Amino acid sequence: MPLPSHLLPALVLLLGPLAVTLPAARSPGWAWVPSHCRSPGQAACNFVCDCRDCSDEAQCGYRGASPALGTPFACDFEQDSCGWRDISTSGYSWLRDRAGAALEGPGPHSDHTLGTDLGWYMAVGTHRGKEASTAALRSPTLREAAPSCKLRLWYHAASGDVAELRLEVTHGSETLILWQSTGPWDPGWQELAVTTGRIRGDFRVTFSATRNATHRGAVALDDLAFWDCGLPTPQASCPLGHHHCQNKVCVEPQQLCDGEDNCGDLSDEDPLTCGRHTATDFETGLGPWNRSEGWSRNHSAGGPERPSWPRRDHSRNSAQGSFLVSVAEPGTPAILSSPEFQASGASNCSVRWVGLTGPPCWLPRCRAPSQLLVPQLIFYHYLHGSEAGCLQLFLQTLGSSAPQAPVLLRRRRGELGTAWVRDRVDIQSAHPFQILLAGQTGPGGVVGLDDLILSDHCRPVPEVSTLQPLPPGPWAPVPQPLPPSSRLQDSCKQGHFACGDLCVPPEQLCDFEEQCAGGEDEQACGTTDFESLEAGGWEDASVGRLQWRRLSAQESQGSSAAAAGHFLSLQRAWGQLSTEARVLTPLLGPSGPSCELHLAYYLQSQPRGFLALVVVDNGSRELAWQALSSSAGGWKVDKVLLGARRRPFQLEFVGLVDLDGPDQQGAGVDNVTLRDCSPTVTTKRDREVSCNFERDTCSWYPGHLSDTHWRWVESRGPDHDHTTGQGHFVLLDPTDPLAWGHSAHLLSRPQVPAAPTECLSFWYYLHGPQIGTLRLAMRREGEETHLWSRSGTQGNRWHEAWATLSHQPGSRAQYQLLFEGLRDGYHGTMALDDVAVRPGPCWAPHHCSFEDSDCGFSSGGRGLWRRQANASGHTAWGPPTDHTTETAQGHYMVVDTSPDALPRGQTASLTSKEYRPPAQPACLTFWYHGSLHNPGTLRVHLEKGRKHQVLSLSAHGGLAWRLGSVDVQAEQAWRVSARWGAPPPPRELPGPTAAALPCTHQVVFEAVAAGVAHSYVALDDLLLQDGPCPRPGSCDFESGLCGWSHLAWPSLGGYSWDWGGGATPSRYPQPPVDHTLGTKAGTCPLEPGGEATQRPHTATWLPAAHRVHAPSRGGPAHPASARALRAGSAHQPGINLLLFPGHFAFFETGVLGPGGRAAWLRSEPLPATPASCLRFWYHMGFPEHFYKGELRVLLRSTQGQLAVWGTGGHRRHQWLEAQVEVASTKEFQVVFEATLGGQPALGPIALDDVEYLAGQRCQQPAPSPGDTAAPVSVPTAVGSALLLLMLLVLLGLGGRRWLQKRGSCPFQSNTEATAPGFDNILFNADGVTLPASVTSDP
Repeated sequence: MPLPSHLLPALVLLLGPLAVTLPAARSPGWAWVPSHCRSPGQAACNFVCDCRDCSDEAQCGYRGASPALGTPFACDFEQDSCGWRDISTSGYSWLRDRAGAALEGPGPHSDHTLGTDLGWYMAVGTHRGKEASTAALRSPTLREAAPSCKLRLWYHAASGDVAELRLEVTHGSETLILWQSTGPWDPGWQELAVTTGRIRGDFRVTFSATRNATHRGAVALDDLAFWDCGLPTPQASCPLGHHHCQNKVCVEPQQLCDGEDNCGDLSDEDPLTCGRHTATDFETGLGPWNRSEGWSRNHSAGGPERPSWPRRDHSRNSAQGSFLVSVAEPGTPAILSSPEFQASGASNCSVRWVGLTGPPCWLPRCRAPSQLLVPQLIFYHYLHGSEAGCLQLFLQTLGSSAPQAPVLLRRRRGELGTAWVRDRVDIQSAHPFQILLAGQTGPGGVVGLDDLILSDHCRPVPEVSTLQPLPPGPWAPVPQPLPPSSRLQDSCKQGHFACGDLCVPPEQLCDFEEQCAGGEDEQACGTTDFESLEAGGWEDASVGRLQWRRLSAQESQGSSAAAAGHFLSLQRAWGQLSTEARVLTPLLGPSGPSCELHLAYYLQSQPRGFLALVVVDNGSRELAWQALSSSAGGWKVDKVLLGARRRPFQLEFVGLVDLDGPDQQGAGVDNVTLRDCSPTVTTKRDREVSCNFERDTCSWYPGHLSDTHWRWVESRGPDHDHTTGQGHFVLLDPTDPLAWGHSAHLLSRPQVPAAPTECLSFWYYLHGPQIGTLRLAMRREGEETHLWSRSGTQGNRWHEAWATLSHQPGSRAQYQLLFEGLRDGYHGTMALDDVAVRPGPCWAPHHCSFEDSDCGFSSGGRGLWRRQANASGHTAWGPPTDHTTETAQGHYMVVDTSPDALPRGQTASLTSKEYRPPAQPACLTFWYHGSLHNPGTLRVHLEKGRKHQVLSLSAHGGLAWRLGSVDVQAEQAWRVSARWGAPPPPRELPGPTAAALPCTHQVVFEAVAAGVAHSYVALDDLLLQDGPCPRPGSCDFESGLCGWSHLAWPSLGGYSWDWGGGATPSRYPQPPVDHTLGTKAGTCPLEPGGEATQRPHTATWLPAAHRVHAPSRGGPAHPASARALRAGSAHQPGINLLLFPGHFAFFETGVLGPGGRAAWLRSEPLPATPASCLRFWYHMGFPEHFYKGELRVLLRSTQGQLAVWGTGGHRRHQWLEAQVEVASTKEFQVVFEATLGGQPALGPIALDDVEYLAGQRCQQPAPSPGDTAAPVSVPTAVGSALLLLMLLVLLGLGGRRWLQKRGSCPFQSNTEATAPGFDNILFNADGVTLPASVTSDP
């Protein structure tokens, strides 16, 4: 799979070490391609494209397409299994799968490649047997892996699902374990990177998952890639200084005699070339080296069962091979010493490698590496399992009059992975010397050595006398470099830091809180100008051909010379693995939300290269900042927001440049400063919970528990803020950038309550066919209380919501607010804007699902109503599922109406909080559920100073939730109360008219018992929305979906119908106009006192001072774009202007595929009927010759499901009418199903003006003159068209003049098939532009 060059930095940074290689002379691929292909048996599956079409590498466990230089041979399983096959011997086995096909269970909800439920991966499903079983997935036979070969893959295995995971390679008669884990594993996709080492001949890779009786065993595997596995290809000639192998391969000079088969035929390790080198592989002993008690010769087979133990040696790449490991206790180093060597004498170049503190590798006066005559030591080391592990190489001079302290030449510390890493040290000494290797383990870690190779210039002293005792040396490294006055003292425990009389424990070092009086415990914690040798505690962790080193400006060349003093620079290194260089801080933090990193940097690298900052947190890697390849060079400054992090973390600079490229390529970092990182640091904005996000994010900051983050963004494209329509807001989009985390947190800084009760209001946006859940919670004293949530798409618009924050009176306990975005899928966005907090309680919410709270409802002194769910399945009474989620985990309010709980004739009341007075008539809907046996009657009252009954419902037994509705008049504050009871009294009319003065209102639900045992009444999903209540089964979609449910069904793929309008820009294709009003935002000038002839509840008046403009491209749209205007124009005094927004229900079929087959829009339950008419308008916007979408009408009842109507998309941009006669002997639901008739196609299916005429048969409309076609000659047609055009122009001019005189508003009949429109009338004085005329395609 070729990898675009602009994706290389993100891949390297997020996948971790050992990731990418820049082009080099030995790179596989197209360095040399013969004119003909060899037989597949000789050349297939060897990671080299021997054929120009790379057909010899097809089905080799990776795709056969020729990779670009520096990219891997990879398989993403999107097309096929790439040759991987299941070799399991039980029902627990592997198969190629996708998330959309796994409707339930513990498996992944998306693949890793695409991050969607349409992507493919290899998976092993749950196995319910009681016996232990292993599912094994094996690669095809592969051939000849290079020493640098790495295998990378992503796996998904939640803890508890599987007992063990294992990755093995089989070559010859040996099966070698590359990786093995018994967990625990984090949720989501996890990355695994292992090195295979040099493998000669054929081999196979096996990934296996083992389950037992307690583990279900769901595992997935995706995005497998082989990096740098191909051997170099033969070349006719080699670059200057390179070695030409016997097989015509070229290798670099430093690869000679390094203990690795770089040529592929071992000719670079030939005894004739390397015979004078002294190599110790520890297979038969220590050779010339002497060890202390801390070192032990060991091998992998039969070794300790420790996760960090080496699985193989380096010399033989075998579990039977031997190596040296440090077995000393932590804090006690193990010393390995060389023989005494003669002085190396004078040399033209003195080269010493001392990590970040040494001089540069190449100086202008240095000779080429092959010409150096100084002694050299090549060695392979292994540091894994602990950040405290350390390997140090010292030079001990001997023979002088006074003992000399050992000189540190090399130090490697921390976690380098499970690979054997090559290193080389060149030594110059005027006196006899020894080389000392000191290894110190950390808790759970291993320090190992193998293949110590001394060059032929290391000449032993001819007659070795008794060596003088070694002087005390700096063997034990401190947690980070510190001034001599602050070294560890004997009075402190191991690992503690001493300053004065204090012993600072390790967890308080670099925590951004000064424990020592002089702040010594925070001096080597990332902040540095690199002038001191400590370098801010930054430690190089490179394992390849580049490393980070502290350099002076005088020693640098090119763009870096502009910096004064010292800085961190990318330099050459001796590692044999990945090329990118890494340097890390010690563990830092935790940090506060204001934490920032400031830096100066330069980068000059073409055509590839990058410099980046990564946050490493408990093994996960988060890209925080990056600079891509540039030819400009020069020093720049930047800052990076790190934010609050609850766990200690490390910062890592990652750099990749081609030092062999043209010009002066390089990269450097200087003046690194961490500011305001203490969790206790507070600023003025930390108290700003109320925020419109225009200036910044105030006290709100994103959490970092996953790679999915809330981002502060500016309005652009289809994303617009709520405040101004052109400002800023916070956005959660899991696809930009692509992220795999399931949730994202937006948190406020801790706050002190300003009053016992506060109201938090905010505007939210939830839009998309598979968007998920937005949740609000409050944290206080370690406890988290859910306050509010909303799931699924809420339409293409901003919505207001509020929640009451309750505190203990007089309490000063701090609290923290948390918005959490939970993604159920991968199509849609969430946004927040205009958050505000005020003292006092909130109004009753417009929508209440009872999922997070009781929404302020009270049940009086007896408390008979209660909020509950039926998750356990053992609830004594109540519905088995709620209405909101249609699951047993959902919540609802319920009252027990059995005689022992509520005697016959008695009532149980449920009373709401006060509702905010509506600005226009509104509809209150609710869903109710009664037991199978008669529970009584439900009464609904509006309390407006006194109680007025507005609705009485007799209980219906059954399994279905039913819809009730109440009309609410405008300009009245009110509340709801409900009661369930005996037969109701005569229904009273609603209270005062809309002209009455506001007064306090509530809604009361009354349940009056009927005296039947095991009976109950339940309520769920109260919703208050603008406009009068529609008839059952009918909706014009101007205020919402009415009683139609768009809940996503998992069995269909989890997608939802959406709600929107043509005036609001959307990420998804949709009709440009609705059918009800026929415009994006229909408008009409009215005479003073005039009334709109259309539905009055769809329009709202605005003051004359307001100006309305068509919204710019983007959405969520500013609310003003969907409001009305009454303007007194200077040119047309007294004219009232009414703006009608048009809306519809729609679904974008482009998201469908094999993983998601359909989406349903369901009506409320409708009573049985012998014959009724369903009438609706639909719009299908598919290309003329590529229509795959299909709209169907289904009837669902207890008798099953019946399709009664269907059509495919065959028209563009036109609303069409349909009528369906329905009949059912049982209670039923009408279902509109959007589905595919073939492959996915980008196009919307929309519905508008759905009307259910109960008990009425459909009347076929009379055919219009346009329905009959007659043959017409071409001249006649042309002449008619011209005449018609002239008539239209004249009529348009006359109509406009008539409108200007009359001020009236002509509306077309909504029974016509084409959408009505308006003239483009411009009101210059008021700055109002009405939409242009809208036409429909014939």
